[in-house]
Amino acid sequence: MEEMTLPALFEQARKIHQSASDSSIDQDEIRKGCEVLERCEEMISKLGLFSSNETKEDISTANLKYLLLPYYLGELTEKISGEDRIQTLKTSQAKLKEFTSFCEAMELIPHEELESTGHSGSNSGADRRARKIARFKRQKAAESKLLEIKERRERRGRSTRAATLSTPAEAGEEDVQDDDGEEEREAWLTTISLALCKAFDLLEMLKLEEDMLSAMREKQSQNGTKEFSQDVLDERAKKAEAWHRNAAARARFTKPADPITCATFAQDVLEGRAKVSQIHEHKHQPLLFGPASLIGGNLATEREQLAAQVFQPSHRLPTMSIEEAGLKEMEMMNKWQERNKKFMEEANSSWYNDNRKLGPPGEDGDEDDYDDVAVEKARAWDDWKDDNPRGAGNTKLTPCG
Repeated sequence: MEEMTLPALFEQARKIHQSASDSSIDQDEIRKGCEVLERCEEMISKLGLFSSNETKEDISTANLKYLLLPYYLGELTEKISGEDRIQTLKTSQAKLKEFTSFCEAMELIPHEELESTGHSGSNSGADRRARKIARFKRQKAAESKLLEIKERRERRGRSTRAATLSTPAEAGEEDVQDDDGEEEREAWLTTISLALCKAFDLLEMLKLEEDMLSAMREKQSQNGTKEFSQDVLDERAKKAEAWHRNAAARARFTKPADPITCATFAQDVLEGRAKVSQIHEHKHQPLLFGPASLIGGNLATEREQLAAQVFQPSHRLPTMSIEEAGLKEMEMMNKWQERNKKFMEEANSSWYNDNRKLGPPGEDGDEDDYDDVAVEKARAWDDWKDDNPRGAGNTKLTPCG
């Protein structure tokens, strides 16, 4: 670490901070990151890269990233687990406040954020909510801008590689460097803006945690109780791990019990009147919920009858199983099909075809005789209609009547 340059140390610390933010890493790696960041701060102090008289326009693009060192150190310090949590929180808050103060001197904090976090700002619930919403919007805008810059760089890199492959370089020709100084400066300024939003949120959270721990410590000191030491916590953790290991070892040789499908038997198991290992068959009968004496015994006295009514469920219980209901429905369907089949056979039978005409058949049962009688009756009716035209008997309808 002593022989590494400042950019190499910063890149190593940035990777450790990124790993700690994306996933959980061990404490040794976090402490190593803190040591690297402290070494970077020491080198920056010796080199005198920043001055209180400068603004963000006076800082070069290559040195902008070093403004994030106190923020990285504050976040990594907060993740260190130790005996004195309150001291860890105070150290982390000090680094975060150093970062925000230096950014304020460099005119990197938005004006509305300065007004909301100043002493003159109100601390009501509505104001805190509005402040958080505005900060969240700035954070999302910064993340979107960084993603856009990253995609633009990737597209430019792909196009550059394609152009290099299509046009081979001559011997001694130097590679053309992209003039992306403005883009790099914009990316670091956006990263600092995003870090400021996270730093303000983290400061509020750490302050609340410090107040809670201080109140608990004060209460414990007043009650005369002794604080839990790290040894006691480690001992409890070891006992819990040993119990889980033994349970996992026993589970491989333990046969699980059959599931309970009867509500009455389940209630008896819960109340200690039966054991899970006992054999029990569900008979699909109306269940009576309550003590075992009311379920299995005869309800002789009025007290037992009233108690049985009290323990009845509020809904109607099933009287048959699903299989029995299906067989019942199948039987009804078979009867309905048989009845329809019988009706169809009767409809297509010879008896129905022989008697489909109205009127009785002749004396001898001959169909021709029946047809002759019908023809004579129709002719007589036609003759009567000819002799008696319609309206002939109504004299009031005639004009001269």
